[in-house]
Amino acid sequence: MVQTFLASLTAPLLLAGCATLPASTAPLAPPGPLAPPVPLAPEGVVSAADRRAAEAGAAMLRLGGSATDAAIATMLALTVVEPQSSGIGGGGFLLHGDADGTVTSFDGRETAPAGATPEWFLGPDGKPLPFMDAVRSGLSVGVPGNLRLIEAAHQRYGKLPWATLFQPAIRLASEGFVLSERGRQFLVSARNRAGRHPEGRALFYDASGEALPVGATIRNPALAETLEKLAAQGPDWFYTGTNAAEIARRVAAETPRPSPLTTADIGAYRAKEREPVCGTYRVYRICGMGPPSSGATTVFAMLKQLERFDLAAMGPDSPVFWHVFAESQRLAYADRERYLADTDFVSVPVAGLGDPAYLAARSALIAPDRALETVEAGTPPGIALAPPDGLEPEERGTSHFVAIDGEGNAVSYTSTIEGLFGSGIVAGGYFLNNELTDFSFAPTGEGRPVANRVEGGKRPRSSMAPTLVYDANGDLYLAVGAAGGATIPVQVARALIGVLDFGLPLERAFELPVLFAPGNTLLVEQGTSLETMIPALKAMGHAEIVTRPLPLKANGAQRTAQGWVGAADPRSEGAAVRE
Repeated sequence: MVQTFLASLTAPLLLAGCATLPASTAPLAPPGPLAPPVPLAPEGVVSAADRRAAEAGAAMLRLGGSATDAAIATMLALTVVEPQSSGIGGGGFLLHGDADGTVTSFDGRETAPAGATPEWFLGPDGKPLPFMDAVRSGLSVGVPGNLRLIEAAHQRYGKLPWATLFQPAIRLASEGFVLSERGRQFLVSARNRAGRHPEGRALFYDASGEALPVGATIRNPALAETLEKLAAQGPDWFYTGTNAAEIARRVAAETPRPSPLTTADIGAYRAKEREPVCGTYRVYRICGMGPPSSGATTVFAMLKQLERFDLAAMGPDSPVFWHVFAESQRLAYADRERYLADTDFVSVPVAGLGDPAYLAARSALIAPDRALETVEAGTPPGIALAPPDGLEPEERGTSHFVAIDGEGNAVSYTSTIEGLFGSGIVAGGYFLNNELTDFSFAPTGEGRPVANRVEGGKRPRSSMAPTLVYDANGDLYLAVGAAGGATIPVQVARALIGVLDFGLPLERAFELPVLFAPGNTLLVEQGTSLETMIPALKAMGHAEIVTRPLPLKANGAQRTAQGWVGAADPRSEGAAVRE
């Protein structure tokens, strides 16, 4: 049902500090349910992939800390209790929303060594290396960015002393934490990384090489010592001196190249403040992380391409909804593959990719009753020729968490070491990332350079999509994000549609099944209602449909009439903890 709204609702809701995408001049499609009024004296909340990490963040709120303090403590605790997914050996993106509507984003993405070249992942025969050969080597390790990231965020928005933020993580590492069933499953499935070095084997496996049993207490004194030094001496301790030398030594020992990661690379690392990318979807303002993340542009493209459809009338039980959602994914990911990369090295048409006229033209390709036979990248304003497609292996890891403080400030933070247990290289009790395998293994295509090719000092493209949503009054309504590699933008878009179009509480929106369609093949989440829709999807022309488990994990918070409510994907061990 098409409704008419006051002209003021169609105007972009400008937020200070945002690189705002162009506003559409066409009438807005029907909105979902309006957000409730802002509660008085809201109570803070933290949602994370592990309750112990969420508790660490909530403890900072109880001490009078800010949302940033809570998010930092959560990331540090996840280093201990969720070592397979994120931590100080990796990087991330942090999106901060002030109570007054100002949005700030920090880029803590890892960087390639200065000596890295576009041929970094090519073997002696000139062909791309096998994926796991690259992962389980020093070639995959970028300079970790999380500690410089939290340093920058804390300097801007922190309230509590730096050392205080480390105390929950130090206790978890020194006193130990109980191994969960999910944690043990990762140790079994990724033993080729978690246990490939003596340090990892000593932490998580018994004398026979078997993963420790569920319920075992894991103590990590080396990590406790690392965290204690960071708490006392700050991030400079990590990026200089003996610690930097130890990281460089371990990585260089496993790098079959003449220009491995060096102490100079580590010492030169800086987190960067980037302009967030914001745009309107119905009456809502969606803000996310710009390049080198593909999160904001891909999420926004999917939503904007679907805006002309009455998704609320379709509902989540309609095969037609999942069909048009799949088609929008295919179009958005085609552009993502071609254009998104580090803007310090490549011109990325961010404004063009979010241009309403461009996305309207892309949307017009979507038919509600039949699938496109082929999908290609478009040519958005601001670029004359699309760069060639790259060769990026499938991403898998990561952790997302959100923190809301009592003043209404919010942090949406995605942190990663890329794959399960990263490169498998351990330093100081934590795993070093394999983030550089997010670069294209093939440096050229169609005779031209790939945008996401390896270059010295460059940050690889990411799927991470920390997101903030503001209502028609400019008040923060949602803080969401996800983990699961390339599925992240789809998980976020699905959650937003669930809340903004279907009117579901965020927890229920996270329960919705996932259909992932980055190309011609549709991946349907195994064991969900989507399986019953496969005949209908095939009848609409989706010939290649595969059913399988998907790496899904989302966390977020929603403002309700009673205050902020945290939510976690039921597929994970995630939890929300109130202040």
